[in-house]
Amino acid sequence: MLNLLLLLISSLISLIDISPAIAASPQTTDQQANNQRAADEYRQLGLSYRKQERLDEAIAALQKSINLDPQNLDGRIILGWTQHLAKKDEAAAASLWEAIYRSPTSLQAFNAIGIVYLVRGDLSQAVVLHSWAALLKVDNEIAHYNLSLAYQRLKQYDLAIAYAQKAIELEPSNPHPFVALAIAQWTAGDRTKAKTIFREAIGVDARYRSPEFLNFLNEAGFSADQIQTAKQILAS
Repeated sequence: MLNLLLLLISSLISLIDISPAIAASPQTTDQQANNQRAADEYRQLGLSYRKQERLDEAIAALQKSINLDPQNLDGRIILGWTQHLAKKDEAAAASLWEAIYRSPTSLQAFNAIGIVYLVRGDLSQAVVLHSWAALLKVDNEIAHYNLSLAYQRLKQYDLAIAYAQKAIELEPSNPHPFVALAIAQWTAGDRTKAKTIFREAIGVDARYRSPEFLNFLNEAGFSADQIQTAKQILAS
């Protein structure tokens, strides 16, 4: 299983054009320190812009940070996630593959790129990436929850149910895995269990009793069809 995942991830990486960086002129210790300080300032500025939902400005600041400190893994992951939030998923994937190229065991990078592929509908790739993330950290709730969403869309309902149940076990205070499990149960044909689980989601967060609030599930990786199913469960 591990060798298969490594092979699949290697295949995915081969699809991304990651050109080797041109060797820069040697820098003095002072130059490196100054660049890292400036990079940190741009990174904090980018995060501030992102918090204000000024995403284009955030991306520009984060890109400057990367240019100044190209080896900073966190900076690349933050840039990739911000590009994803701006719905620039091709750019997001490229930034996150750059991070993975530098650190093939980065849990944060694999969690993020798995979500990018899930949201854009590349479900098989999302399954591979989140499966690897789950191997990197067995109690990775993010990976299990997103695997449930991917497998439900692939109509592999037993797997969708199993991964949602594991995500609930790992993070029972998060309503999203409860909703994912309810959707998987509903589409698998067990509507009684689906309604019971959805009531548990409402018990975790009462806002889930509002159909309008369910629209925000798109920000948590749910597809439009999954959101509509959640509304059907609630209405029932």
